[in-house]
Amino acid sequence: MDGIVNYWGFLTACILLNLTPGSDTIYILTRTIAEGKKSGLMSSFGILAGILFHIIAVSLGLAGIVAHSPTLFNLLKYAGAFYLLYLGIKMWREPLVLNQLDLDKLPLWKIFRQGLLTNLLNPKVVLFFLALLPQFVSSNLDNTFLPFMLLGLTFLSTSIIWVTILVLMAAPLGNFLRNNATVGSLMNKICGSIFIGLAVKIGLEQ
Repeated sequence: MDGIVNYWGFLTACILLNLTPGSDTIYILTRTIAEGKKSGLMSSFGILAGILFHIIAVSLGLAGIVAHSPTLFNLLKYAGAFYLLYLGIKMWREPLVLNQLDLDKLPLWKIFRQGLLTNLLNPKVVLFFLALLPQFVSSNLDNTFLPFMLLGLTFLSTSIIWVTILVLMAAPLGNFLRNNATVGSLMNKICGSIFIGLAVKIGLEQ
């Protein structure tokens, strides 16, 4: 492909990066186990939409604004941490969802939006693409938009496959836990605590 260097090496890197546990993986697994397959998928779609936004921003050169502005970077970082904190506290306070009828009534658009915001408010995703994509694009190109987009969409494609596998694997475990009265009574608090832990981790990271 014109302008792209070692595409298959990039594809291999994408797969390895998908397999490396991160905040998005933890978020998707938590939502799936706590609220079922539909919630896990909608959370995944929200995160994938956020990744697509970051890819477009990097391809257009807009992401450099965040990378070179410590104030804006920290603003996004702390906003993301507070949002995860809010979701964690909300899960602590909400009644546990146990039956399929309640799961079917979950607000899917709201779940999508929450996944989208957790990704958009993570400036480390921007830095990740800014660091990764240029390594696989020829340095003498005048216009890197198309190569960056093609590489970004490759990463997005592998991510779609990976998050789908995650949700399908985690859903049966969530069904078992929610149908177990002893364990199920602790589900929301455990998942809420995980979100709070992620918020603290993101907020304290340098």
